[in-house]
Amino acid sequence: QSQAQQHTAMASLQGTQVHHNCTGQRRRATAAPLTQRPSPGGRVGRRNLAVHAVVAAPPTARPVNVKRTAQDVSSVALKDAPLKSLYPDEPSPPAPGAPRLKVAIVGGGLAGLSTAVELLDQGYEVDIYEGRPFIGGKVASWKDKDGNHVELGLHVFFGCYHNLFRLMAKSGVLENLLVKDHTHTFCNNDGDVRELDFRFNIGDTKIGAPFHGLKAFFTTPQLSPIDKAANALALGTSPIVRSLIDPEGGMRDIRALDNVSFAEWFTSHGGSVDSMKRMWDPIAYALGFLDCKDISARCMLTIFQFFATKTDASVLRMLSGSPAERLLKPITEYVEARGGRIHLREGCKEVMYEAGPDGKPRVIGLRVGPEAHERVVTADVYVAALDVPGAKKLLPQEWRKFPQFDNIYKLVGVPVITVQLRYDGWVTEMQDQAKVRDLKSPAGIDNLLYSADTFFSCFADLALVSPQDYLLEGKGSLMQCVITPASPYMPWTNERIAEETAKQVRQLFPSARGLTCTWHSVVKIAQSLYLEAPGMDRWRPDQATPVPNFFLAGSYTKQDYIDSMEGATLSGRQCAAAILKVAPAVQKLSKELAAARV
Repeated sequence: QSQAQQHTAMASLQGTQVHHNCTGQRRRATAAPLTQRPSPGGRVGRRNLAVHAVVAAPPTARPVNVKRTAQDVSSVALKDAPLKSLYPDEPSPPAPGAPRLKVAIVGGGLAGLSTAVELLDQGYEVDIYEGRPFIGGKVASWKDKDGNHVELGLHVFFGCYHNLFRLMAKSGVLENLLVKDHTHTFCNNDGDVRELDFRFNIGDTKIGAPFHGLKAFFTTPQLSPIDKAANALALGTSPIVRSLIDPEGGMRDIRALDNVSFAEWFTSHGGSVDSMKRMWDPIAYALGFLDCKDISARCMLTIFQFFATKTDASVLRMLSGSPAERLLKPITEYVEARGGRIHLREGCKEVMYEAGPDGKPRVIGLRVGPEAHERVVTADVYVAALDVPGAKKLLPQEWRKFPQFDNIYKLVGVPVITVQLRYDGWVTEMQDQAKVRDLKSPAGIDNLLYSADTFFSCFADLALVSPQDYLLEGKGSLMQCVITPASPYMPWTNERIAEETAKQVRQLFPSARGLTCTWHSVVKIAQSLYLEAPGMDRWRPDQATPVPNFFLAGSYTKQDYIDSMEGATLSGRQCAAAILKVAPAVQKLSKELAAARV
């Protein structure tokens, strides 16, 4: 299948549209002089900006796939996970004579891969059926016909992604994560860059939670003194304080706030509107593609709890290169090395089922594959590891008589647009004009970036943050920008979106105003993360369902984290645990179904 055909096939799935284009035409703009501006009120001047870094040239080969021991895998999280619900106990090795079931998983994203790894480690037989020509779900990436890596989104690994780190440790690729400076960086118009800086040392002693967070919020120049005082009042009266001494109790209080928006909760506790606009809205958009007035207080306070109680939870990491090469390929190799099978272009068209003696449905097979090559596959256990629109499309309508399935239809996805722009220089290098065009010496801000002044809320220069696949000889910055809220721009043409994104990049960075955008890619996803609005958490389904041999996985399912890579991985662990719990009963059912077929 040609690359163009693959793009068309992918664009037809889950409302995803992909566009990319190359152009050598110079965008007309004049470069502004990079003189130092005064720094009133703690403003970070351009010349004394301390967050820039020069990135070394990438190694020519990917890191060795170091195999981890069970102790190594456990050590990535046990000492730091704030709640037991966020990091389940390690499953016991399979007992002699324990059921070894055959499992069919629909969906090859992180939730499906996580479920597969857990069950393969228990000696199960696992098949994954994926409709796309590649795995990864929302974390997927691929190469276009010219060799450019195209991603479905910007993927950031917080220090509290313990389950994902565990999965990566199993696959031997923790080395593919690059740790960034412990700062959250806000880029305002005209090169005004300000930090939320969690780095706190007294002499040679590193000061951790919660004091590093207090220092960060009291010293950030992104907020005025009045806004910082209002922030302190709001967060000081939040469940986060209880979490410092009673994490489980604090989490219960946070769950109880799901029915109100973060803006409603924040302002009712003394928080200021300006601080939401300048700091919390960009962070909320980055987390859930929603602003503070639309996102649940539970979602935001869940993250704040981890940041406040665990020193490294707010440390950002980025993959050293593309997700396909640096994350998904090693996990695939782990799955296949243990006998798992991944079937690409074989999405599930129908869940086949019958009524049991108790009147409840039980699955008897899946109809999978493209129309010309459809086939029916059977297993002991069936898992739908999908996102919200995928689950709605797959579930039989008759099953909506069960509240757990019907509740899924109350959830909706949020649209998002991801734009990649390649330049002939270094967009975020604002200290030295000569370095901007020196393609032999990469320079700029090597971290995740936020902005309250543009229609993209978070962004990064992939050539700096993920150099192994994105730092290319003779080429400059590769800006990846996430547009949220995306609804107003979904009808726009891809060319218009790319042009407007490039215009706003120049708006933020004077250093970009004399550069040429040489290539761009636009990816539209009509329904991405589920909309974590107030009151939505109660509709999230458990992994076990009323159908005894049918289970759910996916970051939208019930788990204590938000819809994210970590949430997807955690849901896979919970799904596998639910299967192991009822394995003897499922094995008995499978034997009954097999006997009936005979």
